[in-house]
Amino acid sequence: MNLNLTLIGQIITFGVFVWFCMKFVWPHLLTAMQEREKKIADGLDAANRAARDLELAQKEAADQLREAKEKAAEIIEQANKRANQIVDEAKDNARSEGERIVAAAQAEVEQEANRAKEALRKQVSELAVAGAAKILGKSVDASAHDELLDTLAKEL
Repeated sequence: MNLNLTLIGQIITFGVFVWFCMKFVWPHLLTAMQEREKKIADGLDAANRAARDLELAQKEAADQLREAKEKAAEIIEQANKRANQIVDEAKDNARSEGERIVAAAQAEVEQEANRAKEALRKQVSELAVAGAAKILGKSVDASAHDELLDTLAKEL
């Protein structure tokens, strides 16, 4: 009988222990486990959100980098076009300036040639008058015969 009474005592003690654990210990354990479960779930959600945010940020950074490269290429292309345009304008300006200088030089050469011709005509007319004076043996008045000399100079 001792064995049965001991067994019943142990069952009662175990029952009291189980009741005590369920009443005072188990709620605290459940609460702690639920809080821990909630923290883990929140952490996993935050990790998933962070992973999505990181992925979006990487895509956005890649897009911005691509756009920046495209814009830089466009700016470089515009700069090259502008540089070529400036070079062409400079060439055109130089060409027109050269043509203007050549035209001015040609006009100056023509003026000098005309001056030389006029001087030559004047000298020829003076020589002709001097020659005529020697031939006639008397002095010819150049001022009296200016019109005749001008006509003669033009013919020469």
